[in-house]
Amino acid sequence: MAEPRPRVWVSQPLFDDIVGRLAAHFDVRSTAEVTEHPPEAIAVALRDCAGALVTLNERIGAPEIAGATQLRAIANVGVGYNNLDIAALTQAGIVATNTPDVLTETTADFGFALLMATARRITEAERWLRDGQWQQWSFGTLLGADLHGSTLGIVGMGRIGQGIARRARGFDMRVLYHNRSRLPETVERACGAVYAGFDDLLAQADHVLLVLPYSPQVHHLVDAAALSKMKPTATLVNIARGGLVDEVALSDALANGRLAAAGLDVYEDEPAVRPELLALRNVVLTPHIASASLATRRAMVSLAVDNLIAALGAGPDAGHPPTPVNPDVLSAAAKAITAKRQGA
Repeated sequence: MAEPRPRVWVSQPLFDDIVGRLAAHFDVRSTAEVTEHPPEAIAVALRDCAGALVTLNERIGAPEIAGATQLRAIANVGVGYNNLDIAALTQAGIVATNTPDVLTETTADFGFALLMATARRITEAERWLRDGQWQQWSFGTLLGADLHGSTLGIVGMGRIGQGIARRARGFDMRVLYHNRSRLPETVERACGAVYAGFDDLLAQADHVLLVLPYSPQVHHLVDAAALSKMKPTATLVNIARGGLVDEVALSDALANGRLAAAGLDVYEDEPAVRPELLALRNVVLTPHIASASLATRRAMVSLAVDNLIAALGAGPDAGHPPTPVNPDVLSAAAKAITAKRQGA
């Protein structure tokens, strides 16, 4: 009698044709509709599963995996994984993976689009027009800030930050960047970017764009003190994670003329958006869609599926998922899979 196939949980409806590849290897339990899973429901869903394909909506830590004795892998659909408690997963011997690279250029495109919309007051202008306010052309109507020839400060110079820097070169922008570690000179030259301390970047930049990963160490990195160092004519754009910005301090700075405008694609308590931000005209708000092109979202799900299949010891890359987050756990898991296959 054949052994029962490992069970995997798919937390949200994704692309059926791509997720369907899991069925060749596993007993798949899929969520049919977009669902907000409370912690206790996640714990129940994981309890008898060997693996899970999840999105940033699912927060998974020690309480959610406490009863999941068979759980060996979680594939996150996203480059960021602050929804996962990596320390807790690692301690439990659970492999975690993410989906970097495949969304780099699409997210960089969107970051630059949001920067342009913020600087040139595009959404504010559209609302003004739709509300019937445009009665006559005026020389001083909705004056914004230029991008060409201005100084762009990028905080977080990974793949996406570098992509934005390359785009900025086409606008003859001076690019400053701040990172945990300075990039090699060859990369700096390719991006046309100059390293700066965080405070110096804030003081010099006409536009500041956040693209760094979130961690507790950078919670509210942009707070009232940081905002006070920026030019009152400057703009701030965040396409990283909402927790990087103190939204109360940002709202206050925007409302009182200490910052010209902001563009936000991410929020600290998303999908909830602070009413103070919703009430402001000089902030562009989008619903976490930086990677939301059809081709890119399909590529993200495909990579996550590849990760899960391999992490659970199936497929041609068994034991070696393409993009692991905690490789130490992966190394032990890969050895166990190899040993099992050799003994078969």
